[in-house]
Amino acid sequence: MHDGHGLITTLVAGFVLAFVLGLAANRLRLSPLVGYILAGVLVGPSTPGFVADADLAPQLADIGVILLMFGVGLHFSPAELLSVRHLALPGALGQIALATLLGWGLGRLLGLPQAESAMMGFSVSVASTVVLARALEERHQLKTPTGRLMVGWLVAEDLVMVLALVLLPLAAGRGEGAALAEVGLVLLKVAAFLTLMYFVGARLLPLALVALAHQRSRELFTLGVLAIALGIAWLAYFVFDASFALGAFVAGLVLAASPLGHAAAERSLPLRDAFAVMFFVAVGMQFDPSVLIGRPGAVLGLLLVVLAAATLAGIAVAGAFRLGRAAAANIAASIGQAGEFSFILAALGVSLGLLQRSTHDVILAAALLSIALNPLLFALADRLAPKPRPA
Repeated sequence: MHDGHGLITTLVAGFVLAFVLGLAANRLRLSPLVGYILAGVLVGPSTPGFVADADLAPQLADIGVILLMFGVGLHFSPAELLSVRHLALPGALGQIALATLLGWGLGRLLGLPQAESAMMGFSVSVASTVVLARALEERHQLKTPTGRLMVGWLVAEDLVMVLALVLLPLAAGRGEGAALAEVGLVLLKVAAFLTLMYFVGARLLPLALVALAHQRSRELFTLGVLAIALGIAWLAYFVFDASFALGAFVAGLVLAASPLGHAAAERSLPLRDAFAVMFFVAVGMQFDPSVLIGRPGAVLGLLLVVLAAATLAGIAVAGAFRLGRAAAANIAASIGQAGEFSFILAALGVSLGLLQRSTHDVILAAALLSIALNPLLFALADRLAPKPRPA
């Protein structure tokens, strides 16, 4: 293979294998996500045969995250998200605290140091934005009360993770004063980004969409939508130290106020679906299957931590606000997986010396298994939903 063809080869290998294995998983009545992740494992460095470009795949996956969160934002208004803040914020913080505490307990049972145990739990404490958004879209639940609650829940978790990526050097002993100053700077930057989007973006971006529509060119309108989504996500990440997902989500929220927001969602849908697949392929590429044989107890234990934290958080929130058993099951299914931030935090933990490589592999294995099992949780939640009464 010529080096200059790495991008093409990675796309071909990823899409073809994901299609074949996704189709096979669907025939077996499993989620296609299982096939996509397995495709990544097969083209990753941990299995024999062809190995795709490990540097390109995560970048392609980032595009999928941006487009997907942009589309999710297009389905909501800030008022809808603020309406669930009294549920989403305590729920998100509670889930993070529960998973971190349970993970710390598991780590201590496994003989890990205090800091590594806490880091292991924290790494699996946040649900996957991509998995949840895909699940809600496929089930037509984005606009339901539970859908609004869960999107708000993940926005809150995303903000916590942005801060965590700055606080981790402090936990690793990299200078308390400097780290605290950096935290304050990041908070100011994120606030500046949100302020800019609220006062400037909310006025200019809808006007830009209308101007593009007047050109009467489908191609230019589609390119304009993609330029807005990718450009604002880039701005949020590289200028304001927020995440790609948060930047794209805010861009979608702003455009949702435009009368052409629905058209923007339709134009971005094909690319959103395609690159979301690449996200799961990239995740599979990072997975070393040998950890399932070498440390099955640790992997299973951490998987149970993810599921237990989600279940307890769902029960607590539903019980506190009297939402009912079906809502508790839906919440637990929605957040019953670890995701993209788990992989980012695990890698950062290794680079800071907070995690051993073997613990990193356990985190990836547990997160991937939770993603693969997530459709089963939704199936269980459906069984608990009240059946419609016959007329």
